[in-house]
Amino acid sequence: MAEDIIVLGAKKKSTLMDEVKKILPDGGNLNLCLTCRACSSGCPATGLEGMDPRKFLRMAALGLDDEILKSDWPWMCTMCQRCIYVCPMKIDIPQLVYNIRGMRPREERPKGILGSCDMALKNDSCSAMGASPEDFQFVVEDVLEEYQEAQPEFKDMQAPIDKQGAEFFLNQNSREPVTEPDEMVPLWKVLHVAGVDWTYGSKGWGGENYCMFLSDNEAWEHIVRTTAKQADDLGCRVYLNTE
Repeated sequence: MAEDIIVLGAKKKSTLMDEVKKILPDGGNLNLCLTCRACSSGCPATGLEGMDPRKFLRMAALGLDDEILKSDWPWMCTMCQRCIYVCPMKIDIPQLVYNIRGMRPREERPKGILGSCDMALKNDSCSAMGASPEDFQFVVEDVLEEYQEAQPEFKDMQAPIDKQGAEFFLNQNSREPVTEPDEMVPLWKVLHVAGVDWTYGSKGWGGENYCMFLSDNEAWEHIVRTTAKQADDLGCRVYLNTE
């Protein structure tokens, strides 16, 4: 009956355990986690799906890969990094969450995030709404003209696109020019009154990056590089992220 002997402690290799070791300080010493629950106390996702950061970390450390990968909780994490700030041992739980997201087959990741990422890759706008550079320019010029005429005190206000040598390169939440174009104007007014030298780019103006939240490294890097290149090509000194 020797073949029926059960070896205590024998278990499958844990992929998540390897990731946990990478993010723990001092070479992956799990004893450094104090289980103090400070991470859970400030987490906006605590309690969702019956999970919290402390429980999440412990499950990963115990090799409960299947349970974690099936859970939707990693997609509820906002990546706000509050847990890192309050953790006395500075354990990077968001990095673990990001790695776990990337372990799920891409086509099985949340459709809303997946769709927004894929939409941003359609053209050089990097807009999660799929708005083209031409559409963006049309909306900006149309709204600007409307406010210049309706509010004489802002008749000299500008909303430049691809202005060479501007100090600030500004991005824009792409929901606004597509569905709520008037929401762009208050910031224009602030920049106008402050006398700021700024510009949008016809490329890379979309401020959101859902590919990062999707844990698609290649895609989110493409978006960042597209935006950074446009800012560099225009000679802008400062990238102003409005997101």
